[in-house]
Amino acid sequence: QVQLVESGGGLVQAGGSLRLSCAASGRTFSNYAMGWFRQAPGKEREFVAAVSRSGEGTKYADSVQGRFTMSRDNVKDTVYLQMNSLKPEDTAVYYCAAQPVGWAAVEQTPYHFWGQGTQVTVSS
Repeated sequence: QVQLVESGGGLVQAGGSLRLSCAASGRTFSNYAMGWFRQAPGKEREFVAAVSRSGEGTKYADSVQGRFTMSRDNVKDTVYLQMNSLKPEDTAVYYCAAQPVGWAAVEQTPYHFWGQGTQVTVSS
């Protein structure tokens, strides 16, 4: 089991920045590729970003490419999502998830463990 706890969400104006954190506990963190997903009201959960086990590889959804940066610290067992130039359409609950096999999956099924989510609201 891997327990994931997100933090760092909040209310920000359009054009602003936020940094989300996801702290992991339980099994060896570096054994898992990690991902961020988000779910806006009335919409399905969607892939945002992923990072490989070493942190050297990253992948982003087209909608956030160039604005969001995902990273990880395998000493602190934490992943981060730096979000810049935020837009109202980025408003959603953001979830981190752990992928035990492979990496950078854009579907939800390969991710076996999920956090509870953190709300991000971007005002116009």
